[in-house]
Amino acid sequence: MSLKVLIVDDALFMRNLLRGIFEGAGHRVVGEAGDGGEAVEKYRALGPDLVMMDIVMPHKTGIEALREIIAADPGARVVMCSALGQDALVVEAVRSGARDFIVKPFRDAQVLEVAQRVAREG
Repeated sequence: MSLKVLIVDDALFMRNLLRGIFEGAGHRVVGEAGDGGEAVEKYRALGPDLVMMDIVMPHKTGIEALREIIAADPGARVVMCSALGQDALVVEAVRSGARDFIVKPFRDAQVLEVAQRVAREG
């Protein structure tokens, strides 16, 4: 199953890393965003199958963007990325509608495994 993916992270190197993981596995990255506000706009415009979103970002956090996306599309499939030590934020993200989370640093196989499982669960 090939997925249309939106990657959201304020760090360009992290967006590039995730792009390489997804494209290397045959998925299509339909867009990137550097903050939560841009993420909401791009989600509405692009209708991705999956969103990989950082939690801590400037202007609008990943959790704020997640809540807006879920409010507009309760079926949205969003996987949050967090750094070690952000456990409370991960719990808040899951309560806000995230389908799963990945802790940085992560392995390529882990990203793809979570993405495929979330996509299958619909």
